[in-house]
Amino acid sequence: MSKIAVIRTGGKQYKVAEGQTIKIEKIEKTAGETAVFETLLVADGAKLEIGTPSLGEKVTAEVVEQGRADKITVVKYKNKTRYKRTLGHRQPFTAIKVTAIA
Repeated sequence: MSKIAVIRTGGKQYKVAEGQTIKIEKIEKTAGETAVFETLLVADGAKLEIGTPSLGEKVTAEVVEQGRADKITVVKYKNKTRYKRTLGHRQPFTAIKVTAIA
């Protein structure tokens, strides 16, 4: 069984493993740079470490890409008042590849 960890970034928690590529909330790094994340939990087979509240910065990852997700359409509508607004939104993201779990 490979080593897994739970990291916190952008107000969300992600379960990651070494070599995995995931999309997270945008961070201010360019492609090729290294990012270090706060670890909440590390599991390696039968060994389990749980932080109170965290174990410190133990997960390093390489930034693969900065991008924007597909467009979603938001419609505001009020009945009987002739009010309708259509908006579009593209959420920015950062794709990272986990290189090491210490």
